[in-house]
Amino acid sequence: MSQQRTQQTTQPIWDALIGQDDAVARLARAASDAEHLTRGEPGPAMTHAWLITGPPGSGRSTAATAFAAALVCPELGCGQCQACRLAPVNGHPDVEVIRPASLTYGVDEARDLVRQASMSPSSSHWHVVIVEDADRLTEQAGNVLLKAIEEPPPHTVWILCAPSVEDVLPTIRSRTRHLAMQTPSTAAVAALLVDRYGVDQAIAAFAARASQGHIGRARALATDEHARLRRQEILRIPSQLHDIPSCFMNASNLLEAASEDARAITDPLDAAEEVQLRSSYGADSEVRIKGQLRRAMESAAKDLARRQKTRATRVLRDQVDRALVDLLGFYRDVLLVQLDAPIALINDEMRPQLTKLAMAGTPTDTGRRLRAIGHAREQLAANVTPILALESLMVELKDPWIRSTMDISA
Repeated sequence: MSQQRTQQTTQPIWDALIGQDDAVARLARAASDAEHLTRGEPGPAMTHAWLITGPPGSGRSTAATAFAAALVCPELGCGQCQACRLAPVNGHPDVEVIRPASLTYGVDEARDLVRQASMSPSSSHWHVVIVEDADRLTEQAGNVLLKAIEEPPPHTVWILCAPSVEDVLPTIRSRTRHLAMQTPSTAAVAALLVDRYGVDQAIAAFAARASQGHIGRARALATDEHARLRRQEILRIPSQLHDIPSCFMNASNLLEAASEDARAITDPLDAAEEVQLRSSYGADSEVRIKGQLRRAMESAAKDLARRQKTRATRVLRDQVDRALVDLLGFYRDVLLVQLDAPIALINDEMRPQLTKLAMAGTPTDTGRRLRAIGHAREQLAANVTPILALESLMVELKDPWIRSTMDISA
């Protein structure tokens, strides 16, 4: 009877997951078995610690929050109740969605996680802790989490999200059950854009192809003209690298555009947090705060400014990385044209430009350019100053042989 109810009621909460039938089936079974466990019955499909992996845009965070909603929903994920509405937006008291405020999770953040996870659920049977970007856990932070993940309180469920298993500390991944997400097909993403957002089919097909299966990016490209124009600017860069000054200029322009987009994301968040902080200390009232309360507010304001600064750095690097992914797709297409490979192009609407660049170089050149972009992404992840990484990249895109020359001279 319980299994029949699961099949009838869980489908709505999983609708947000596109092209992930296997993952949905496993998580739905786990949610059903979780209910069995609350009654003292066997539930082998459920465990207390999960690792959900998948490439950017595959929906690993969506899968985590949908699973959390199913665990705290009385109907195992009806998609209509308050629990199902609040859990995915971090509004349910028994579901915590943790995102790194900076480039990594440190020891202090890990200790806070352990403390939060130890709390008992307040309105359901499970307390679910979702840790996004678990690949950003430092080794020391991972060691702090080990025991909590291996032997959590009876009602605690850990869900860690990361791009791949290899990105997570071995000690962490060995204590979790792995669920791999797949990149949704272009057809599935296009159908989603048409059905859910009413996007024109031609625009939906373009956005699905250009996003390379990243659903959030596809939605932005399909519904936001600014996002489409920004992408066009990025893809014009390869044809604008004529000399060293043009390399530096394009690096600067790319960083400025990424900074503008990052500020559009962080400025509203910063303003809302500052209003909330002042309100919590009564600073917006007519009564003037002073003494110990004022010192406490000033200390909190400094801490907030520090967290906002680290968030701004992370968001900026994410925006730069998004541009580099677009360039990666562009040069991937150049290589396919050079090899005359029977594989669909990401940027098929730019075939004339791709063909021109393909004829101007060799597959070896293009391979070096692809490696240069990958190296730049690694530098950003390693906290290298963005402008230095971008200037070096632009020079390599112009002269792809330059690194091998430097290696030989070394």
